[in-house]
Amino acid sequence: MNSNTVTQEIEILDTTLRDGAQGEGISFSVQDKLSVVRALDELGVTWIEAGNPGSNPKDMEFFHLVSELKLEHAKLCAFGPTRKKGIKAADDPQLKSLIEANTEAIAIFGKSWDLHVTEILRVSLEENLEMIAETIAFLKAQGKTVIYDAEHFFDGWLANPEYALSTVKAAADSGADRIVLCDTNGGSFPDSITAGLKAVAALLTNYPALLIGVHAHNDADMASANTAAAVQAGARHIQGTLVGFGERCGNTSLASVIPSIELKLNRHCLPAGKLEHISEITRKVAEIANVAVPDNMPYVGAHAFAHKAGMHADGILKVRHSFEHIDPALVGNDRRFLMSEVGGRSAIAERAKKIDPSITKEDPVTAALASKLKSLEAEGWAFEGADGSFELLVRRELGRYKPLFHIEAYRVVSEHPTGETLACSHAWVKVLVDGQHEIAAAEGAGPVNAMDGALRRALQHFYPELEKVRLADYKVRVIDGNAATAAKVRVLIESTDGQNRWTTVGVSEDIIDASRAALVDSIEYKLIGDIERKFKTYL
Repeated sequence: MNSNTVTQEIEILDTTLRDGAQGEGISFSVQDKLSVVRALDELGVTWIEAGNPGSNPKDMEFFHLVSELKLEHAKLCAFGPTRKKGIKAADDPQLKSLIEANTEAIAIFGKSWDLHVTEILRVSLEENLEMIAETIAFLKAQGKTVIYDAEHFFDGWLANPEYALSTVKAAADSGADRIVLCDTNGGSFPDSITAGLKAVAALLTNYPALLIGVHAHNDADMASANTAAAVQAGARHIQGTLVGFGERCGNTSLASVIPSIELKLNRHCLPAGKLEHISEITRKVAEIANVAVPDNMPYVGAHAFAHKAGMHADGILKVRHSFEHIDPALVGNDRRFLMSEVGGRSAIAERAKKIDPSITKEDPVTAALASKLKSLEAEGWAFEGADGSFELLVRRELGRYKPLFHIEAYRVVSEHPTGETLACSHAWVKVLVDGQHEIAAAEGAGPVNAMDGALRRALQHFYPELEKVRLADYKVRVIDGNAATAAKVRVLIESTDGQNRWTTVGVSEDIIDASRAALVDSIEYKLIGDIERKFKTYL
């Protein structure tokens, strides 16, 4: 590991692969875990809590493979409980598996709440202290850095402060390198976090090398606030998951709290130059976990710097910080002006500059676009979440749109046989590209899936880069329910080529035709962008 990346003012421990994996719907393969480790190391976190090697064979296989990775910034730690009651630490098979994981550090959790000691572990309060002390002493004797997680500390401190503090003292006296106070139930507020942390700091004044940390859950929607409060109260080690998923309501979202610590509290927790990559790496980890980054996630979400109101857009263009608390570039995100009837000409002109940098708010084409936008929205179109379709709309208005293909005919048929045979759909499409016809067919799980497959199969003969494109999300909204089954529907399609994401929209009384319109926009947006990037010129 690079020696100049060892010390950070605030240590970051990411537990995506352990606590994050306990979130509903999250399941990592061994290769997924290795990919997450690479991404977190690229971000520059201090520690990666990689799982519990004693819990299943897959985790032990992962620990064997991950030891072969050459990490530049991060160090790995395995996770497990204190020794079991009634046996010696050296005889505990779980502790043996933690040592066999061969990580630099081991994170051990023990009970701080007397309720858990007597009612969950069913041991005496004294034996629990012995379990904590003997476990840490045993691991320190093996040469391990020990991160002690004081589970349920804040609930225990409120219920029996003397005993909760005695568990922390037992860990410190036995040689723990980090003591992490856990809001395991996620119900604490910042004032409790601050008071509890200060009580522990006062107790441990004679342990200058020991770092105090916090591990917060989000059950009261306070995880980020609690973590920031802990840092302000003196914590130098924080834990969470990058995207925020985890047990129940999740953990502290590191993608949200790291920028706050760096930019608001002016405390260093990532290597220099890494913060500007946090949006990209958060999306990468989310993709591996097969979840979406919440659009409204602070700093890194798609809505974090999105402006819709005309007054806001006008203000941003005049004085950036009038409606933005930071420059989005600091976290690798982008400012977005949402296109709608309330957006105003300033926002439209700013977005149109991507196609023609000379466009101004007073330009006649801006007025034409504003009028067109209001007309289309009256018919049910919505462009605020469909950047791809809006860009194509601008191109058409500017005369800078060249259709790259034309669908001459298509047919979609759905079959719903009785019996055990599964329902399926078939699509047939005929396209024209530069005077050449191509016909293709595909089968899909539904009519849109089948049409998507047939269209891309037909076009890949001309545009092989479409092989990388896939649908990431598909949404349907009924615009006017009063028309019942004859109502117009709006289809939003989010597409990705593995590096970029874009969204397009289609509207029709026919859901298949609305989907076709959104699919065509999606493909054209991708192809036009690729051509312009390749030749560095506008079509």
